[in-house]
Amino acid sequence: MCVAADDSTEVLQTARRARVAATALATASRRTKDAALLAIAESLVTRCAEVLKANKADVDKAATSGATEAYLDRLWLDEARVAAIAADVRKTAGLPDPVGEVVRGSVLPNGLELRQVRVPFGVVGIIYEGRPNVTVDAAALCLKSGNAVLLRGSSSALSSNEALVKVLRDAVESAGLPADAIQLVPGAGHEAAKHLMRARGLVDVLIPRGGANLIRSVVEESTVPVIETGVGNCHVYVDADADFDTALSILLNAKVSRPSVCNAAETLLVHADVADAFCRSRSPRCTSRA
Repeated sequence: MCVAADDSTEVLQTARRARVAATALATASRRTKDAALLAIAESLVTRCAEVLKANKADVDKAATSGATEAYLDRLWLDEARVAAIAADVRKTAGLPDPVGEVVRGSVLPNGLELRQVRVPFGVVGIIYEGRPNVTVDAAALCLKSGNAVLLRGSSSALSSNEALVKVLRDAVESAGLPADAIQLVPGAGHEAAKHLMRARGLVDVLIPRGGANLIRSVVEESTVPVIETGVGNCHVYVDADADFDTALSILLNAKVSRPSVCNAAETLLVHADVADAFCRSRSPRCTSRA
């Protein structure tokens, strides 16, 4: 019981620090936020070795425990994957700043002007499974949108996530923003995650990212508002006007380039007008179904 109480205290203290950081982020300029993102991208490349060292410890531990090849592939990082993560952060920096964007508006007959304007949530909690790249992706998107983020990844990726968050926090601080804008939720057990789910008033929204069981657990147990995501069923659609060779190239890339990830293609849809022709052009034994 004492351990649970300590976990609760640590999680709530972390959330309170995020709340303070969120105040600074909400008013940060695009220039400052983008500078922080570019600093993150640069630091990921220059400090890649320490990230990979931590990741190897996670991968070795998972392999020893009998994890599947697909699971290990999701967990594993190398220089190319870290470079790709950094490139995605740079792309995020290049996106328009959503804060302050006017979504719609109107003027009433009495001259009163109404506007719907995008503003940050404040503190976003993200609970996800064993893919370390999500740690960086989630932090970058929250930073771009002016939100502090509390990250709760899988225990199997703990060393990787700790190393990544250290890189992210140092980079953000070097750009003049509070390091507490990006934090890992402390504690290794499910109880710590439950404390995050119940930190209503400190955490503004939770986003679960992973399998059906994870999403259901967060939706059912959380008192913090949840943005519920689906478990995924990724489609590739071949239109009637599509070039068959190009369509096949896209289809193969979508399914076999990295089949272990959650956005690998699972369903192929082909326009009825070309279904037979597309199928037969790829394999004489293939049959289509309307």
